[in-house]
Amino acid sequence: MDLKIVEGDLLDQEVEVIVNPWNRNIIPWWLLLPQGVSGAIKKRGGLGPFRELAKKGPIPLGGAVETSSGQLPYKAIIHVAGINFFWVSTEKSITDSIHSAMEIVKAKGYSSLAFPLIGAGTGGSNQEVVLKLIRDTLSTIQYDGHVRIVVRELRVRLQDKAAYDLKILEGKG
Repeated sequence: MDLKIVEGDLLDQEVEVIVNPWNRNIIPWWLLLPQGVSGAIKKRGGLGPFRELAKKGPIPLGGAVETSSGQLPYKAIIHVAGINFFWVSTEKSITDSIHSAMEIVKAKGYSSLAFPLIGAGTGGSNQEVVLKLIRDTLSTIQYDGHVRIVVRELRVRLQDKAAYDLKILEGKG
């Protein structure tokens, strides 16, 4: 697996598939005010992916479903249920979401995808902890494609950002 951690916008990544941190898909999408990645997808990609998602029914916690990408330039969007009924993410819901998304990617033969920090927005988990968790989980998965973990804003509390970046790249962070 070619794994890179990049700072930027998930919707600007040159990949085949993006991952959208979603909920359990029990509350109708039109009753929700999508935030973060979902809000950006709705704004730039239209309502199509969410209408498709509504037809899929409830998603188990840590599960994933695939939809089209609407007006976005991707082959698909994989929506993962990374938060529970209380809108909180856990280590298990995040790791299960990663595994579920990767199962779809491998089954469909996609060669590249981008993950946001699942559970670090609405889910309330710490950004640095989630970044490490995603990286560590992906390192256990056999995949021949390209994976990006996209960090919107690298908000680290370390004095030396370069040292932090080096630790992440070396797999020690």
